[in-house]
Amino acid sequence: MRAAPANIWEEFSVEKAFAHVQRLVDFGPRPAGSKALEKSRDYIEDQLRRSGWQVTRQAFSDDTPRGKIQFVNLIAQFSGQGKAASPSFLLCSHYDTKMFDAIRFVGANDGGSSTGLLLELARVIGQHPNLARKIELVFFDGEEAIEQFSQTDGLYGSRYFARQLQSGGAKQFRGGLLFDMVGDRSLGITLPANSPVEIARDIFAAAEVLKLRNYFTYLGRELVDDHVPLNAIGIPTLDIIDFDYPWWHTADDTIDKVSAQSLRIVGSVALYYLSEFALR
Repeated sequence: MRAAPANIWEEFSVEKAFAHVQRLVDFGPRPAGSKALEKSRDYIEDQLRRSGWQVTRQAFSDDTPRGKIQFVNLIAQFSGQGKAASPSFLLCSHYDTKMFDAIRFVGANDGGSSTGLLLELARVIGQHPNLARKIELVFFDGEEAIEQFSQTDGLYGSRYFARQLQSGGAKQFRGGLLFDMVGDRSLGITLPANSPVEIARDIFAAAEVLKLRNYFTYLGRELVDDHVPLNAIGIPTLDIIDFDYPWWHTADDTIDKVSAQSLRIVGSVALYYLSEFALR
């Protein structure tokens, strides 16, 4: 027997988070509309249910440069203890990988790391029902552009999710965190220039308390990622991303490039931020 840690940020299991990333990579390339992505969906849903979350599939089709594609966002709310959840904070990741014809792209870091991280956050948060009821988890499909990012290519899942929220639910959310490419062995989280100032400040403060501040800096430019549609409808959402990653969108974005310790750093800072700042 061992005593439970008093601090939620100490409950994050690097082994469990890394195992999720490995499992997703084992499915192979997971572009939108693929069988491998359907297997990923089943896996994500199963893991979330085991941790006490109720999962809804938000399915839609959209026009892409390769014709109509079916996309599915996974939205999870905590179902424990019979009380209806009315979440006020979003935690997000994309779980698709970019479609390539010429290379085998398994997206260990880009798509895999943040999804594995979010599944482990879901498990930890699920042990704390009062916190869990305030959170909605979203796994976005179709973050990757089919050809190249434009107003109509890329961010399919987050754009659709934001459009649905805009017709009534956006007001309930006071903020969000998006995770993307968080597993780099030489971790350097680079918050984009278009980050919500208050959330960025609190994330830096959380990292400072945990003596992890040196892993977090600002990127000198804005980034197009799944936080953009959310910010556009008035939900301040911070993109927690390490954009300095040499294997981005190459066949070498493989599991050996992902560090379990990097997942722990990001996971513990996120949990500290949620429990001590965002949802107090």
